[in-house]
Amino acid sequence: MDSTTDPWGARRAENLLTSLEGVLSARLVTTPLGEVSEIHILATNAQTPKQVVRNVESALLAHLGLKVDHRKISVAHTAEVAPLKALEQTAIRTQANQRAVIFEDVVVATGSRSRTVAVTVTLTCDGNQENATEEGPDTPRNRVETTARATARVVERLLDRHGLALEGTQMVQAFDRNWVMVGVQAIGGRQSTLLVGSAEVRESAEHAAVFAVLDATNRWVAARRVA
Repeated sequence: MDSTTDPWGARRAENLLTSLEGVLSARLVTTPLGEVSEIHILATNAQTPKQVVRNVESALLAHLGLKVDHRKISVAHTAEVAPLKALEQTAIRTQANQRAVIFEDVVVATGSRSRTVAVTVTLTCDGNQENATEEGPDTPRNRVETTARATARVVERLLDRHGLALEGTQMVQAFDRNWVMVGVQAIGGRQSTLLVGSAEVRESAEHAAVFAVLDATNRWVAARRVA
């Protein structure tokens, strides 16, 4: 914490206290000399006020070397509320469930022929899980293309009524990072649409290839799920 913006370390102490079990929020009031005059705690009903006060005293003393009179600590209870971390995880799951297709796994193994790889991609859509395996030459560029082709095949199976064909893949550098870009032809009836997506290479180029195809196709798939 920057000492110029938090000269007495109050924000640091508040962050510490909000990490304690059952504590939803914490507010420290200090005097102009930096002495703690009041500590206000909002907590769930998981612990009694005395337990919360003891935890606050112990945490401040153990982590910050700050001894506070328990009479300066006030505790207010509220109805049982999920901690912020749990709320964030719920929001992430909700957002993920709103996506058209969700990534499950990608496995790269030795292919059936010499110097080839077999890439298996597993995806989920509306609770249905599908996977597809594609083989290709065991080179960095072809591993990416093989992964993207397998991903397009799985999305095609999940969508059922429409076809997808991989147009191509590219490894590019931008903003001091490596990216995978893909082009996917979406075929429906007599029309075809070129869908383009990209993903930063983080865990591996193969993972990025999967995410790039999903980036290209998710909105297209979502529109056809509604239809």
